[in-house]
Amino acid sequence: MQQDMVLEVKRAQRGDREAFIRLFRRLEPELYGLAKSIVRRDEDCADAFQETTLKAYKSLSTLRQPKYFKTWVIRILINECNQLLRMRSRTVVMAELPEPAGAARFTGEYEENRKQDLREAVENLDETLRIVIHLFYYQDLPIKEVASVLEISEGAVRGRLHRARGILADKVKRMGREELAYEKA
Repeated sequence: MQQDMVLEVKRAQRGDREAFIRLFRRLEPELYGLAKSIVRRDEDCADAFQETTLKAYKSLSTLRQPKYFKTWVIRILINECNQLLRMRSRTVVMAELPEPAGAARFTGEYEENRKQDLREAVENLDETLRIVIHLFYYQDLPIKEVASVLEISEGAVRGRLHRARGILADKVKRMGREELAYEKA
């Protein structure tokens, strides 16, 4: 799969627009999930994704090593998300619309609820921890690439992963206790 992506990147660098589109379609779910974990609002995710696509397309020729395309695009996306957050913090929000009823929680089987609880726990982490968890677990990037994307040391990545796992473990334990208390009542 990695070799296939490298070939597509090389095609795109030679001007094959369809190859570029295929690359972004392949990465879209992962990129959208990462953007959502940073900016949280769908409209901001769409804006960040659009800007990322445009910037990546315009500067694709500057990418020296096609094997790092995904890492490179993730870095662009994170920068775009951070730019949106900076702009958002400068604007005064008149009113936030609440999410539609039922949108925040998936009402399915027990396992799906547990997965949703874990996703919510991840989303409630501090941004620095949330991004590391997202890149490592959801984007499946190795520690070295996470460090490169975030421009921090590998030790800092390991430290953040360790802290995040500890926080998540505590939250999962608490959720389990609350569930047991609810079932006994």
